[in-house]
Amino acid sequence: MTSPAEHQSDELDALRAIIAAQASQIQELSRSNRAYEALVDALRVQIVRLKKQKFGASSEKVARNIEQLELALEGLEVARAAIDTSADEDDAVAPPQNASAPRRRGKPALSEHVLTERRTLDPGSECPDCGGELRLVSEDVSAILDLVAAQLKKIEIARPKKSCRKCEAMVQTPAPTRPVARGMAGPGLLAHILVSKYDDHLPLYRQGEIFERMGADIPRSTLIDWCGQAVGVLKPLVARIRDHVFAADRLHADDTPIRVLDPKVAIASGGAKRAVKQGRIWVYVRDDTPFAGDDPPAIAYLFPPDRRGEHPQTHLAGFSGILQADAYSGFGALYKPDPMTGEQQIREAACWAHLRRDFHDEWTSSKSPIAFEAINRIGVLYDIERRIIGCSAQERLAVRQADSKPVAAAFRRFAEEQLDRISGKSDVAKAFRYALKRWPSFTLFLEDGRVAIDNNPAERAIRPIVLGRKNFLFVGSDAGGETLADAMTIIETAKLHDLNPQAYLAEILGCINDHKINALDELLPWNWRPAETTPSVAAA
Repeated sequence: MTSPAEHQSDELDALRAIIAAQASQIQELSRSNRAYEALVDALRVQIVRLKKQKFGASSEKVARNIEQLELALEGLEVARAAIDTSADEDDAVAPPQNASAPRRRGKPALSEHVLTERRTLDPGSECPDCGGELRLVSEDVSAILDLVAAQLKKIEIARPKKSCRKCEAMVQTPAPTRPVARGMAGPGLLAHILVSKYDDHLPLYRQGEIFERMGADIPRSTLIDWCGQAVGVLKPLVARIRDHVFAADRLHADDTPIRVLDPKVAIASGGAKRAVKQGRIWVYVRDDTPFAGDDPPAIAYLFPPDRRGEHPQTHLAGFSGILQADAYSGFGALYKPDPMTGEQQIREAACWAHLRRDFHDEWTSSKSPIAFEAINRIGVLYDIERRIIGCSAQERLAVRQADSKPVAAAFRRFAEEQLDRISGKSDVAKAFRYALKRWPSFTLFLEDGRVAIDNNPAERAIRPIVLGRKNFLFVGSDAGGETLADAMTIIETAKLHDLNPQAYLAEILGCINDHKINALDELLPWNWRPAETTPSVAAA
């Protein structure tokens, strides 16, 4: 028979179990609630980002805002991942990305060049239960993606001197050519320094701190020397890339400011101004891939100390063909017919993205229905362009003539009608007048299947400079700006050809000094072939 005390104890235990279960349930609900809150916040950020993408704004200011939104979204998704325990890490195939699955899950996609190490956990040859002999039936294989930290390696080059017993001649193998004369840095280290500085935007003083953690205290002045000398070694290839770019008959062009350290500014102003002036990075892009052209794509960066129109005129002095750029006044002289022959050496192709951006800015600030209608009409042209990416120039031209030309003509009529109704001083009116004034340039893409609808290739090429200057703030001199332009030319061109820029530069720096001058074209990104490497498989 159960005593009253034992009965009371059982009831207390039951109550404690109920309370513990409820507490666990409350904790689970709280975790789920936080996960949903993080998801809602993440989706809000995504909506803002997608709205910006929909209406096509890609100015540097908007690009910076999108970067901040990306960072915010990343932080929210990390927070959600810390709370959400529903992820199945063993899923072999990632689920499709849709509205109900805003964050893609699944295994990383690995290239064939990723090294593989095989570790076999063999249970032995005897059964642990009965001692019988084990035979192989099958095996389960799972993968773990790990990181092997980079490390510095000191390579000692020993060159024994030997004498001939017969003639007493001294024999010694010649010293291998170094990438940098009298420099200790090997090609792999120099490539790492260049890519870290110019592609990953990591200043040299931060690289010095990293190298110190790895066991090498390299003075910053030495890193500076190595960096500049390595770019100097690559100058012959940079010159060939630029020659290839300006030999095209169709180019994209853009520019962006960059601050340059100049003590003369402070001296001239008596200390009233900072010792910094504004330089400029110009970019010219040759890219025929949208219409499946055979010519290799390339990017040329150039640094002039200011934005005077004489610079692009000098850059394009030998160019003849179609130039796609913004309405910068410095280009105006390039589009004028030759006074002797009356022929137009360079034709202007305008950028619909710039025009669409003007309407987007007005719609954002005033919610103008006219600006919104203009955005939608331009969006129809972009819908057509997405259908013909990668098609031949002839196919693109045929589609544009059949589908895009009526849309463009309707947009022109719409612009002319609206100009008769709205204030001529409004920003929308200015945007319409900008389009109508350059209408032949805006419709050149309807006459030539090679011409793009916008100047986005050049704007994409400018973006690394915009990102980089957030880290280095300014370049040390005009010569530093030229070095930056040289390094970006070869790195970004290599990336256009889907090359790993660090692996490419490491091999080029290791052989360029011994390469025949008349065969340097073999080292250009579109001619270079990586050394055959077979992923190593090590059994443990």
